[in-house]
Amino acid sequence: MRLPTDAQLLRIFIGQDDKFQGKPLYEAIVLKAREEGLAGATVYRGMLGFGANSMVHTSKILRLSQSMPVVVEIVDTPENIEDFLPILDEMITEGLVTLEKAHVIAYRHA
Repeated sequence: MRLPTDAQLLRIFIGQDDKFQGKPLYEAIVLKAREEGLAGATVYRGMLGFGANSMVHTSKILRLSQSMPVVVEIVDTPENIEDFLPILDEMITEGLVTLEKAHVIAYRHA
């Protein structure tokens, strides 16, 4: 069964070594999103990137000690995403968050 709906994509750009209460920040965000009942979340590790300080982060062998860029994506209704933003305010000390409209097509068993 195909279920189309309008939604919102929350994209969070942080560093792999960022922490929240002693655990990786990306993990804490995903677990909190699950706890809050959001529809789904995925974490991607970047191979190359730079942020506000213009420092290049790369996965090249000589720089493996650098904190790699990480992107957490969460898709849900605009209302649920809006409710989740204050939680992120408490968790993120350095990073970037973007919001986009998304048209979701979910496939489910009949």
